[in-house]
Amino acid sequence: MLSYLIRRIVYMIPMLLIISIISFVIIQLPPGDFLTSYVMQLKESGTEVSEAQIASLKKQYGLDKSLYAQYFFWLFRLLRGDMGRSLQWNLPVRTLIGERLALTITITLFSLIITWLMAIPIGIYSALHQYSIFDYITTFIGYIGISVPNFLLALIIMYFTYVYFGISVTGLFSPQYAIAPWSWAKFVDMMRHIWVPVIIIGVSGTCGLIRVMRGCLLDELRKPYVITARAKGVPEWELLFKYPIRIAINPIVSTIGWTLPGLISGETITAIVLSIPTTGPLLFRALQSQDMYLAGSFVMLLSFFTLIGTLISDILLVWVDPRVRYE
Repeated sequence: MLSYLIRRIVYMIPMLLIISIISFVIIQLPPGDFLTSYVMQLKESGTEVSEAQIASLKKQYGLDKSLYAQYFFWLFRLLRGDMGRSLQWNLPVRTLIGERLALTITITLFSLIITWLMAIPIGIYSALHQYSIFDYITTFIGYIGISVPNFLLALIIMYFTYVYFGISVTGLFSPQYAIAPWSWAKFVDMMRHIWVPVIIIGVSGTCGLIRVMRGCLLDELRKPYVITARAKGVPEWELLFKYPIRIAINPIVSTIGWTLPGLISGETITAIVLSIPTTGPLLFRALQSQDMYLAGSFVMLLSFFTLIGTLISDILLVWVDPRVRYE
């Protein structure tokens, strides 16, 4: 176990290095840079910008160096735990991400808990009662939930709640708490508003996991060991929970590796539609403005959490299914 963990951690180092190079190159691929967009915005607003001012801004943002120098400067700062300074916001990247990360994690964890609590039991019941009315209903709802984008569902909920109830479901806080410091009253106010994004983000994942759980369990129930166990008189619930369900849940456990990066990126378009101050819209704006330090730090965080999540998934798979071994 220990040697396996050490080996996987060692493998992560060159992988992160390669990802950092690819990320930096991709961010630099669009023509121009942040300063080009910034100067154009100033000129469009009627502000004259001289060549001396542009040269000064390039030096201030470190854009006067070559791409190689910019990359190594950014990489060495990352190794020291310094994510750099956002060009667009003129604030430390760590501060910008930290402000929104707690809200993103809260929403995503609530969505994940609701998704698992609903998807696994419904998937199990649908598989055990195949072609029943309940199975047909959940299958129909599941296909709709998978096919309808989350942002469209958000727009529909926003429309109906406002037209028929006069309630605005955008944002996470009431106006009086939006910029107020954290307090118990602000936390309670957030919990009153958080159910809308939690439900919207969790719908697609719930519907998808129901289909996965149902399909995997149906495959297991048709295998010879289940038929043999029933013939020997093993009680039905003991048989189901000891073997088929335990094995059928493996694909769901393996998706934990995708969940951790989701804590950072979140449902970006849904967050923009609902005006939720999570990390997704911040990443989107960083990519739009070519804010290389902010966007690059986001991509590296997503990559790091993906690798950590994959490692956790592999460990949990061994715990759930003894047939899997460390190799």
